[in-house]
Amino acid sequence: MSRAMPELQRKAVADPPRLRVIESDAPALSIVIPVYNESASLPLLREALEAVLDPLAMSYEIILVDDGSHDESWSAIAAWHAADPHVRALRFARNFGKEAALSAGLFHSRGAGVVLMDSDLQHPPEIIPQFIEKWREGYDMVYAVRTSREGDSALRRGATRAFYRLFGKIAEVDLPPGAGDFRLLDRKVVDILNRMPERLRFMKGLYAWAGCRHVGVPYSPPPRRHGTSAMSLRRLTGFGLDGIVAFSRVPLAISGWIGAAVALLALVFGAYLTLRTLIVGVDVPGYASIMVGIMLLGGVQLLALGVLGAYVGRIYEEIKERPLYVVSETLSASSRSETAETGAREASSSA
Repeated sequence: MSRAMPELQRKAVADPPRLRVIESDAPALSIVIPVYNESASLPLLREALEAVLDPLAMSYEIILVDDGSHDESWSAIAAWHAADPHVRALRFARNFGKEAALSAGLFHSRGAGVVLMDSDLQHPPEIIPQFIEKWREGYDMVYAVRTSREGDSALRRGATRAFYRLFGKIAEVDLPPGAGDFRLLDRKVVDILNRMPERLRFMKGLYAWAGCRHVGVPYSPPPRRHGTSAMSLRRLTGFGLDGIVAFSRVPLAISGWIGAAVALLALVFGAYLTLRTLIVGVDVPGYASIMVGIMLLGGVQLLALGVLGAYVGRIYEEIKERPLYVVSETLSASSRSETAETGAREASSSA
């Protein structure tokens, strides 16, 4: 059993982006699971994980990160923690987003290998042994490649394909199509990610930026057992735009190219008007052509300002240097032992 971790009960704690000192008796494997309003799925996830992890001939820990859930998720996490010595948990002061929850789990993980997965059972735990097998073969990063999107609408499938195609053409890193957050990372990759200080985090791009030897494992996600996905098409679109801005300067260049093209067209049109005036004289200018020109130039200027604003906005968020997340409560090995001692004292007093 791993050494008791220090407990931080009901305190607002923000972890800086730095390397953690890993204990000598740290587990071989860490399972990091962000949780947001998944109280109905957690008992099923617990059964599925125990069926997969218990037969493994390796030590492990499970880190559950409650991302400001509004249901009974934290109560379910606390019950799981009380019954299983492998479980540790963090509770955010509010909803900071999945990327922050993944980053918190990576920072608090102690394993030589770290598995990232969702809590809605669409990341089947049965894939984890395949991750471990590839990891033992020498791969630093093993990711699950989604082979089916039957549960998604046609619009969502088309948008996903378009995003991966566009990102592959303009970004500085390559994203494997169909690869998400469900993956295993070697400790050296985790250390690289923990060094990254940025606040607006597009994790899929950060995994790719870290490089290292990687391989994919195909899988078909099962349908959701409970609830619906919190990631609407609108949120996914914004998330994809954030990823493009984070890993590509091409939108800035495109706005410049459009401006140059419009300026060239204006020069050509101006030369045409000059020659026409010299040859046939001056006529009454048309209202429509003036309005079209004004609207075209105004639209190009607003487009360029919007692209520039997206990059300036990211700079603004980064220079504020706010914490990536705030932890209000933790459940660790020490909190479990204290709870057990309190229960024993109460039982003794009753007797």
